[in-house]
This record gives sequence, structure tokens and C-alpha cells, in this order.
Amino acid sequence: MKTISLKSIILASFILINFSLFAQNTADWKNPNLTSEQRARDLISKLTLDEKAGLMMDESPAVPRLGIKPFFWWSEALHGYARNTNVTVFPQTIGMAASFNDDLIYTVFDAVSTEARAKYNEARANGEDYRKSLGLSVWTPNINIFRDPRWGRGQETYGEDPYLTSRMGVAVIKGLQGDENTKYRKLWACAKHYAVHSGPEWSRHSLNLNNVAPRDMWETYLPAFKVAVQEAKVREVMCAYQALNDEPCCGNSQLLQRILRDEWGFEYLVVSDCGAISDFWQNHKTSSTPAHSAAKAVLSGTDVECGFNYAYKSIPDAVRQGLMSEKDLDIHLTRLLIGRFDLGEMDDDALVEWTKISPDELNSEKHQKLALDIARQTITLLQNKKNILPMAKNTKIAVIGANADDERMLWGNYNGVPNQTTSILEGIKSKSNKVFYDFGCDLVSDKILESAFANCSFDG
Repeated sequence: MKTISLKSIILASFILINFSLFAQNTADWKNPNLTSEQRARDLISKLTLDEKAGLMMDESPAVPRLGIKPFFWWSEALHGYARNTNVTVFPQTIGMAASFNDDLIYTVFDAVSTEARAKYNEARANGEDYRKSLGLSVWTPNINIFRDPRWGRGQETYGEDPYLTSRMGVAVIKGLQGDENTKYRKLWACAKHYAVHSGPEWSRHSLNLNNVAPRDMWETYLPAFKVAVQEAKVREVMCAYQALNDEPCCGNSQLLQRILRDEWGFEYLVVSDCGAISDFWQNHKTSSTPAHSAAKAVLSGTDVECGFNYAYKSIPDAVRQGLMSEKDLDIHLTRLLIGRFDLGEMDDDALVEWTKISPDELNSEKHQKLALDIARQTITLLQNKKNILPMAKNTKIAVIGANADDERMLWGNYNGVPNQTTSILEGIKSKSNKVFYDFGCDLVSDKILESAFANCSFDG
């Protein structure tokens, strides 16, 4: 009988350990030569239930044992890369819609996506932590229909016309996402808020729309989403806060499954509006617990939850209670991991062309000129009586109102911060040396309705 020497045992152990390390380091999910779906399925097989739940939240934590970085699904790019400094701020969306120039809108959002990548690259080069609003998934465009002028977010939309909104939405999405034939994509765009979401803001977390006529739904509210999915190939759709026909939109199988996936063929991610899944039990009262809400949203088709008190933290409890299975989760994880692999954020920078975009692109002279071009096309001159325009330098002009001397107001909402801002008053003063200004009414006074006339004075 042969004896095995201690030296042989040590050598064999060394080989096995190194083979194991090699196999781990060359896991399929780390192989950029495989398809994103193959990589996603391999990675899912290595995740625990708690890790799966974490990846399905918009602030997805790192998985250190596997080398998975944190990922933030929520950034904004309504009219520029929002919540960042040193970026180009383009006109508010409702203004850009007035250009009726979808080719120019495409160019604008191609510039926006370039600046988004430049900011992302700059932050990583400086060793900054990953953070919200500095990611590669931007929740734009808002393609809801601006039907009621009392809705406080109408300025984020492209107006009241379904066709114009559709064409603008396609241009925005294609500009943000870049060439769909490249291995890695530039950014992910998100069509929101699906569906029939047009205010009012105060009741959006509990509103139930059960009287929307089918014709109105299909001819007014859904066309822009349909072309976003089928023509623009948008990679994310955000479900809305309110309920439609007694089911919250983020747990509405008619919207998310039968229409979006079965009829329109959508293959990618559904993300929730922020807090929408918590609304199931807190406001809509269609679920009894966070775990039940999580199961309802997952089984209906919502892949990623944006939240504050995350219902998806209760996913493990929902699985243990039998409300859904771990296999149900894997369907959603496959979609979201494909999204991450397609952006190249898990691969070496040398492989991803967008990592070469320089910070020199930020608020560049070229992009400032583009902002001026689109701003000029947003203007509609209704009349020019007595040929007042263009103004002579000695033209007498009265400028009245609190917003005229407010630089911040010009930035709009979901905005970035430009390096320089010229107020309306300053701009007019640069064209005339005879300008009279009166502040007028305080727009933010709590008692403005009571004292409107008392607070307003237009002397002179």
C-alpha cells in the first residue's frame, strides 16, 4: 500500500485552493464575453435572499463578498443632469415642447447624457463615494398629459397633446440612451408616471381613478408610453402613485403585465415612484402589511422599489410567509442585473467607451450654445404692435413681479446648478437704460390671498 507524503498533501491542497480562487475570480457573471442575461443568471445563483431584496431597492447596497458595488437607480435629467453643479441647464420641459423640434430635443438630451457620464466619470476618478443623483439611470422623461393647469408639475411635461408628447418623449429617450447597437449603453431613461397621472398632487398617494373612459385612456394617456416602449426602446418605466380601477398602479397587473408586457412587448425594468409601494398599506389600504405590499408589487411586475420606508425590505418575510417564492424574485433580478451589465458598470473601464468622456464636456461652450438655441425656439411672439421689438436702448420698460429679480427661479425644478445665471431683470436692463422695476406681490406669503391688494403697490 502506497503512502502519501506530507509534501504531496500540501501541494495538492495548494492546487485545490488556487483552483477554487481562480474559479471564483472567473465566475460567469464577471465574464464580459457572455451575454448580460447569462451573467445575470449566474450572479443570481450566488445571492442570498436578503441580498436579492437589497438589489431590488433604488439605493442598492454593495455585496462585498462578491465584489458588487452599490448602485443608485434614482438620478434625474429633466432638463439637464439634475442635482449637480457645473452642468448645463436647458429650458424647462414645457418650454422645450414649444419648439416643436424633436431633432433639436434629441441633440439636447444627447448633450445631457454626455454631461451625466462626465460627472459620473469625474466622481469616480476623484474617489468619491457612490451617491444618489450621480448615477447612470435617470428618471426622465415625464410624458404625462398636462390636462389640468392647476397640476403643480405641468412644467415637467410636454403639454396636453398626446402626439407632441410622444414625439418629444422618443427624442429624449434616444438622446439619453444612445446608440442601441453598442455593447454598452450610455444611460438608462425612464418613461414616467405610468399611467393616467396628471395630478392633483395633494391626493396622489390615495387617489383612485375608477371613472377613466377607455377611449380617453387609450387615445390620451397611453400613446406616449406605447411609443416610448416600442419605438424608443426605453429601458425603464415608472409606475405612478395613484390607483387605477381600484388597484395601485405599482401593483396593477392590467397596466404592468397585460398592457405593458403582453401587448406592447416591454422586456425591461419597471421602477416604482418613491413611496408608491408603501402607499399600498399606508394610504390605499389595499394591503395589510409591508410584506403583503411587497409581494403584491413583485407579483404584479414592479422590479425596483424607490422608497423611504422600503416595503421591499420585507421581501424575505414575504417569501417565508409563502406570499411569493424566491423564483418569483429571480425574474425581476434578471431584468435589473441585465440593466446593470448593459451599462458596463460592473466591467473594467477599459472596455466601456463612455468612461472616456471628459469633465471638459461639463457646461461647455458647445452645450451653452445649444441651450441658447433651444431657448430661442421656445419663444412664441404673439404680436409686435408698433414694432416695439427689437427694442431701442432708450425704450422705457416696466418690469413688475417677484420672479423678475430671482435667479434661482430660472433654474426650474429637477434642475442642475449652472455656473452663471442672468435674471430676467438683469437681462432686460442690458437692453434698455430706462427700466423701472417693482417687486409687486410676495408670491410666498402665507396670507397672499387675504392681503393681495394690500401688499401690492405699483407706484410710478
